[in-house]
Amino acid sequence: MLLVLCVDLDDDLGRKAGVETPVVGRDAVERAAVALATADPEDSDSNVLFEGLHIHDDITDERIEVAAVTGVESGGVAANRRVGEEVDTILAGLVTGEDVRALVVTDGAQDESVLPVIRSRLPVDGVRRVVVRQAQNLESIYYTMKQVLDDPETRGTILVPLGILLLIYPLVELAGRLGVPGTAVIGVISALLGLYVLFRGLGLERAVDESVARARSGLYAGRVMLITSVVALALFVIGGVSGVRTLDAAQAGAGALTPVDTAAAFVVGAVPWIAAAGVTSSVGRITDTYLAERFRWRYLNAPFYVLAIAAVLHGVGAYLLGDVGLSYMAVALTAGTLLGLVSTLAFAIAESRSPSVPEPA
Repeated sequence: MLLVLCVDLDDDLGRKAGVETPVVGRDAVERAAVALATADPEDSDSNVLFEGLHIHDDITDERIEVAAVTGVESGGVAANRRVGEEVDTILAGLVTGEDVRALVVTDGAQDESVLPVIRSRLPVDGVRRVVVRQAQNLESIYYTMKQVLDDPETRGTILVPLGILLLIYPLVELAGRLGVPGTAVIGVISALLGLYVLFRGLGLERAVDESVARARSGLYAGRVMLITSVVALALFVIGGVSGVRTLDAAQAGAGALTPVDTAAAFVVGAVPWIAAAGVTSSVGRITDTYLAERFRWRYLNAPFYVLAIAAVLHGVGAYLLGDVGLSYMAVALTAGTLLGLVSTLAFAIAESRSPSVPEPA
């Protein structure tokens, strides 16, 4: 037996014509179609009902029945669930020993989204889409665009650049009234659009979102690392500025410098501050691991390693600049090496003699 199933997913039949569903039988479907066409002649769902009647009358070589089912106005899962319930009601009322198959009639892609629900209840032989010829595929295009714009990722990718482009003219006009060159506004907007496209293309927005989430989590969890990271960043910037100033002073005193002397001058000026940044950051991380009861003695090696490396770099850089003699560099190299070795050995012994706590998974 073939069941011609007319689908009205947004329940125009009930809301506009006041027809209770499901509607089963040729005469009942015809009355429902006339009632809907009378209530709203422009509603395409009336064409679906008349197409169902046409198919019912056109097929004469097998048993056939026509029915109409509806969803709810809001659509989505609730509409699909109601269509499934009405299909179950129809199947329960059909008294036949034959296998029932369905031919689904819809007015566009939106109504066809309920096909998996129907297929879960009976086989579907085909789908007949009915649209007004003058508006071929118009509803399908609208539904596709609606689905695309409902996706947050796609919406951000399409609408944000489009919005920036649409802002160019009004911002240039406003800038002209305020006496600001329009080329400057266009340049700023182009830069913002370029950065946005670059971030989307490289997938950097996920890294930024994760960093913000970690910072927010650290802020509310009371992590010391959040504060020490900010201080370490400030010290790192200061170290860069100090290195540049030391380089300028060396160039002012000795004129042009070789690439080796340039690197040495920058290192001598920057290393103390960068070392302080490293020590600050490592102390914050060690404090957080201790508070989280994940402390290991070997974690204390980090600040000592930073100091050892800083001593070696500073000694070599100062020697290359001629500020110190060979003995100072030898002392710096020896001190850095011994500091690293002693700290490693000391904390390894301390960890071997202290109770061990399982590493976090």
